[in-house]
Amino acid sequence: MEKAEVIEINDDLRSMQETVGGMIEEYTPFYDENDPRVEDVAIICDDEGKMKRRQMNRAIQDENGKVLDIIAGPFFICYAPIESEKFLSLPKDLEEKFRKKFELPEMFFQGKDGIFAEKYEPGPASKARDQER
Repeated sequence: MEKAEVIEINDDLRSMQETVGGMIEEYTPFYDENDPRVEDVAIICDDEGKMKRRQMNRAIQDENGKVLDIIAGPFFICYAPIESEKFLSLPKDLEEKFRKKFELPEMFFQGKDGIFAEKYEPGPASKARDQER
């Protein structure tokens, strides 16, 4: 329930697991017909985040804004080209694109047509409201 931030972590399994709070899963849901590098952008999250009932964090949406999936718990985004054996830092332009995409926390609502995500500006009032839930 916080704004996204750019961080550096060590490129070892232990550091990645500590960052996400569990066993890591690589998830590559992105596509951009104008920039094929986007397909190599990966979300690294806890592979049991939903089973552990971790707090819903950010939505993965299609090009029309339809929620396809929701990431549960902490995650990080990195560059994972298929030819690389390691997760890498995002190129600066992609870093900025994805920081903006995931910058604000989201609240989730069930509607008659599915699940909806609404971004909000975190602050003292929103943190107090979240704690009351």
